[in-house]
Amino acid sequence: MKDPYAALGLTRSATDKEIRSAYRKLAKEHHPDHNPNNKKAEEAFKAVGAAYAILGDKEKRARFDRGEIDAEGNERGPFGGGQGFHGGGNQFNQEDLGAFFSDMFSGGGTGADFGGGPFGGRRRTRRGADRSYTLTVSFEDSVLGTTSRVTLPEAGTVEVKIPAGIEDGQTLRLSGKGGAGMGENAPAGDALITISVTPSTIYTRDGRDLRANVPVDLETAILGGKIVIPTPKGQVTMKVPPHSDTGTVLRLGGRGVAEHGQHKAGNLYVTLQVRIGDVDPKLEAFFAEQRAQQAEEA
Repeated sequence: MKDPYAALGLTRSATDKEIRSAYRKLAKEHHPDHNPNNKKAEEAFKAVGAAYAILGDKEKRARFDRGEIDAEGNERGPFGGGQGFHGGGNQFNQEDLGAFFSDMFSGGGTGADFGGGPFGGRRRTRRGADRSYTLTVSFEDSVLGTTSRVTLPEAGTVEVKIPAGIEDGQTLRLSGKGGAGMGENAPAGDALITISVTPSTIYTRDGRDLRANVPVDLETAILGGKIVIPTPKGQVTMKVPPHSDTGTVLRLGGRGVAEHGQHKAGNLYVTLQVRIGDVDPKLEAFFAEQRAQQAEEA
């Protein structure tokens, strides 16, 4: 990837919101779960993640725009870009130049990498590259929070803490779990874990609140009573007031997205859907009698 802006289909004037939007759209489009055994989609997904690792971080974006780091987050050399020098049919890279200057000024000494001052003999170090990964979590885990053990190619098995309330497309940063650094004591890069939340068949999310449609039988809707409501934390019993119609909304306090940090727990809003079910013959006869009586009066 030479240009993270191009990878996301953006220009350098893109806003933070446009960057997030483009990333989420492309990450979903090329996600491996939606494109099984598709190498091209897999490479595109990795490129999109690597681009967002740069542009989604304000500091890194600013450094990239100034030319201080390349598209992979690596420090650019003092002669810019680390792309090498061309001339006379030969190509020299930064390390070749370092050895050349070191030999010239130290009488053929250590041949250390070029770094430090303009002709310094101190060995140059470079921070490791960031690595992008995807972790799929259930809807319930995304609203309650959890800890997941994942295996990273360069960091082994690590625990990833999923905070309550994380949203689809958000990225978690694991410091020092990315690519190895270059040189003595060079810091490793970070692992960027993009979260993919599996949609729920029961709930929809509205900020830190959840919403769900729940069926209620005709008798309970008319007379009132208790029904069992599913929540991410488990089932609870809820009172239905008499004369509740389809569309009646009831609230279960604190049963939405779990509390996290300064964020209080959200609520679960239940919308009742009246279901007739099996009709008692006596009830059917009652309505038939009522209809006949109304016809006579008319």
